[in-house]
Amino acid sequence: MKKLTLFSIFLAAVVIILGAYTRLTDAGLGCPDWPGCYGNLTVPLSEEKVAQANAAYPERPVEAFKAWNEMIHRYFAGTLGVCVLAIALIALRQRDKGTPVKLPLLLLGLIIFQAALGMWTVTLNLLPVVVMGHLLGGFSVLSCLFILYLRLRRHQAANTDALQYEEHPFSGPRATAFQSSVKFFAFVGLGVLVTQIALGGWTSANYAALACTELPVCESDWQGRIDFKGAFSVPNADNYEFGAHDYGERVTMHIVHRLGAVITFLYLLALGVRVLVSNFATQKQKYVSVVMIIALCTQVALGVSNVVFMLPLAVAVLHNAVAAVLLLALLNLIFTVVTVLQRNGVYKKEGEKDSSVDIATPSPPSTPFNPAGAFSTHAISPGPISGSTASHILPRAPGGFHG
Repeated sequence: MKKLTLFSIFLAAVVIILGAYTRLTDAGLGCPDWPGCYGNLTVPLSEEKVAQANAAYPERPVEAFKAWNEMIHRYFAGTLGVCVLAIALIALRQRDKGTPVKLPLLLLGLIIFQAALGMWTVTLNLLPVVVMGHLLGGFSVLSCLFILYLRLRRHQAANTDALQYEEHPFSGPRATAFQSSVKFFAFVGLGVLVTQIALGGWTSANYAALACTELPVCESDWQGRIDFKGAFSVPNADNYEFGAHDYGERVTMHIVHRLGAVITFLYLLALGVRVLVSNFATQKQKYVSVVMIIALCTQVALGVSNVVFMLPLAVAVLHNAVAAVLLLALLNLIFTVVTVLQRNGVYKKEGEKDSSVDIATPSPPSTPFNPAGAFSTHAISPGPISGSTASHILPRAPGGFHG
């Protein structure tokens, strides 16, 4: 199941990249029907089928390049759906072994909703709200798959006694306070980043990526064109291809997205630096923070390049891909912090096990254990143990774990 999940992560990333490529090549309506293409499972190529397709959809004649872009995207998305269904079925069969079940079922629901959004993207003629939702849905599927993979890897490590004590931070209130604060600020950062991704999706769905072609803000008269109400509303239109908002509204979208980029950059940079310089962060957390900072700087450089070089296709597609990398890096940081806090909860007392922890952890030795200084031993009584082992090593607590 872990290997299938890893393969599904790769597929989800490919689907996001192909979706961006399809959108940026104006191929969102390359096939005017769904799930096929002009009533076929593949793009019509023969003269007879092309003539039939053009007769059926005279307002949307066959453009093979755009149609293939759209159908390849659908093929990969369909394959991803089959993989997620298989993951859900395997999880149900292995639920007695401690395999996560709720997350695979959530993923299956997300995939079904994503398919519906894909259909509405076509049938509602690229309605911006649907297009943005489709983008966020793709990122949500990728994120859930990544979290599932991390949980499966942790579960496997616990079952094989592969958890490493030396990965734990120093015990004590200061270390716990640091991890708790990182968890809080990382979750806030996740909200900031998701909002920025949504703003990018809204800007792209309304064809506002080139509304401003100057730095650092926009053209000289941008202040007089600001229209927040119009920018974040959906005008009535029969077709939203190439956008239905006026220029001032698109300028507003673009400027808000730039402002969001500055806020996201400063916030996540501060978070990453704080983890890097702390003595209470694990090596894994510092490594993840380095990856996050690199992705963050790369994303800003790609955003600036989109403006300077007038939205080159490769750069614009990479802008979407690196956003996904940045999101996964932040999720990985959150996961490592939550894992450390759970492990601290297991070992913070004299062998007392917290039943709320959802991972299997090896029992610590009954004598002070201090591998490479990873744990402090002052919390364990240095004197000889007398009487029942259970009364000293595993003290009874109301409603707790009694052995």
